[in-house]
Amino acid sequence: MSDFVFTPATQPSLAVAGTAQRFPVSRVFCVGRNYPWSDGQGRSVPLFFMKPASSVIDAQGEIAYPPQTEEFCHEIELVVAIGSGGADIPENRALEHVWGYAAGLDLTRRDQQRAAKQAGMPWEGAKAFDGSAPISAIQPVSRQGHAQEGAVWLQVNGQERQRSALQHQLWSVAEIISHLSRSLSLLPGDLIMTGTPEGVAALQPGDRIRAAVEGVGQIDVQVGPRAA
Repeated sequence: MSDFVFTPATQPSLAVAGTAQRFPVSRVFCVGRNYPWSDGQGRSVPLFFMKPASSVIDAQGEIAYPPQTEEFCHEIELVVAIGSGGADIPENRALEHVWGYAAGLDLTRRDQQRAAKQAGMPWEGAKAFDGSAPISAIQPVSRQGHAQEGAVWLQVNGQERQRSALQHQLWSVAEIISHLSRSLSLLPGDLIMTGTPEGVAALQPGDRIRAAVEGVGQIDVQVGPRAA
């Protein structure tokens, strides 16, 4: 007999490349600005925000155009999948905690984010909505090694909007893991979305998104219609 007052929600999970296994998702941490942009903002203390685990979906088919926005934006990112947890992880041991890597989209209601910033309010609602984290199948480190260099790019309807490379990140994966683990204990199943290059722009219903993190994963999805 279950001690739960109702049946728990289905465990969010992601495909594992080349297998029928699934990677169970615990929490989703996202890094703010982590590539050089033309506004000149450089390296500073990493900014973290979160998405609910329920926002994670397999990056395939159609993605929903979310409600309450007129500026639905794309952000292509390297995603780090944590396989073993810990607190106060030293930078030189941080990669030992990585189970695998994937390519992901940090989808954003940019108009909500801008309004919240202008009002000095939290902007979590701009990031936390159903389907806001489409992510490719995870590539295990045991098979692919660590993702430390390679192109990061995104096209919409065949036109390139974002392009950079992993080696241009302001904060490395090891630095991000170490810094985050000083604030809280990381858990197996945590995902870290590591920030996006310049070129973020709005999407429209029907737009086709093709994106990739070289050597890690590819995304090919279409934006669905606006909610009635």
